[in-house]
Amino acid sequence: MSHHLFILSPSDTPIYSLTHYSTKPAASIGSPLSANLPNWSTSAFAGTLTALSGASSATQHTTGGTVRVGGGQDRHVIQMIANASLDAIEDVMRKENGMYLKAVDKFNEWTVSAFITPGNSKFLLLHESKNDEGIRSFFVEVWEVYVKTMMNPFQSAQRTIVSQAFDGRVRASAKKHL
Repeated sequence: MSHHLFILSPSDTPIYSLTHYSTKPAASIGSPLSANLPNWSTSAFAGTLTALSGASSATQHTTGGTVRVGGGQDRHVIQMIANASLDAIEDVMRKENGMYLKAVDKFNEWTVSAFITPGNSKFLLLHESKNDEGIRSFFVEVWEVYVKTMMNPFQSAQRTIVSQAFDGRVRASAKKHL
């Protein structure tokens, strides 16, 4: 089971991302949407179509060999889901005053949870299973590390976070809570 974290600046510029693979078993999906789609394995569009449809896995044959795609695991599909959820997050932000916004959007098997800081930075987490308390604890720990990182005079809220200490602490928190 995988989790994808994106931290966005107040201007919605991505400044950090992390993909965490949990050791917990993933819940199985009974009948994915892609089971009803025709097999277009020779098309260059097939991988994206399969990934968008929510297939657990597929194989795409290319001239260089066989490439495994699908399940929403393609990086560009994950980024598209995160970007598409920004409008839903803004709608929920207008209605609720809390910082932790659980399950603000859903795309096939992916659920998007968000955490909004007082400075309007956004933490987005794409996940496949429900773990509200663990996700909330994860967001709070990431926020604490984020605040400490932003207090560094050499770090700006608009610049990508490249600190190895920040990355290590976020990964440790993901391993602990997710």
